[in-house]
Amino acid sequence: MKFSWWNFIGTQWSRPLPVAHEDLFGQTVVVLGANTGLGLDAAKHFARMKPGKLVLACRSRSKGEEALTAIRQETGYERGEVWVVDLADFTSVSRFAEKFDAEEARLDILMANAACEMATYEFTGDEYETTVQVNHFSTALVSLLLLPKMVSTSKLGNSTRKPRIVVVTSAFHHLYQFDARALTKKSVLAYVSGPEHCNPAEQFIGARVYCLTKLLNVFFARALVSRLPMIGAPVIVTLVEPGYCYSSLRRNLIGLQSLFNPVWQFLLARSTEVGSRQLICAALGFNDDEVQGQYIDTFAISEVADYVLERRDLEDRLWWSSMYWDITILKLTAPRRSLT
Repeated sequence: MKFSWWNFIGTQWSRPLPVAHEDLFGQTVVVLGANTGLGLDAAKHFARMKPGKLVLACRSRSKGEEALTAIRQETGYERGEVWVVDLADFTSVSRFAEKFDAEEARLDILMANAACEMATYEFTGDEYETTVQVNHFSTALVSLLLLPKMVSTSKLGNSTRKPRIVVVTSAFHHLYQFDARALTKKSVLAYVSGPEHCNPAEQFIGARVYCLTKLLNVFFARALVSRLPMIGAPVIVTLVEPGYCYSSLRRNLIGLQSLFNPVWQFLLARSTEVGSRQLICAALGFNDDEVQGQYIDTFAISEVADYVLERRDLEDRLWWSSMYWDITILKLTAPRRSLT
């Protein structure tokens, strides 16, 4: 599918559907980035469905507790918990997954929602560009680390639906393609996270890197889906575009971007509550076989960018590159995890 700004504007102004609703009794739901924006509103919707447990996975415990208090007050739901995970820290991601595996019996829905968009070129403590690490590497890592728990959940046989991983991407994945130089590199992912790509001539373009990470989300989810049958994993993976929403995601913008963003928001943005309905649709809507590996936009199954469909070779290459980095990350963090 080719991207059209007119189509994008039309979907922004389209009438949203009511939020999907399902009885989640006895099920466990994890929402990454649940303390604000889309994640918080999605968590509120889940809370109204009374799951057995709702985990708000947040970088800040204090902000997570504030969000949990708001959820309790608005929904009356009392089985929510705040768990700390910092996607800008691979050790934190690994600890989170280890704790979940040790303490929880099941995982029915993983909402991989957390994301950032930086205004300046910044490295994490793991020495990756922050947007790439948070939006792609850690999203992939936490999904893979929690996958075995979801596989075991599917064998419990007390749900009408297979466990789902929902990867929150963006229509802006249409706007990025790898340049020829990137494709000549031994590791495409190492290159796109480095200064030559992210900060050419010391001119960091945060929106460009953000679009890159949303494309990586799409490639990752599709590659994962194609490999699930090989390991007999009865887990559903979906992609969702929540739309352009009023959000703290763009809080780091500076310069002209910070001036124009309020105008764009006024003209086009949805509330995060409306955007979160799309997340719920991807988590609960459609039958399993119909939605496996699909991209949800405007409450319907849509088509990803033509670039994705045409570059299966790149999908495989990025998958193996991601696996290399994720395995390396696990090896590097294992000694530190064992000491805590």
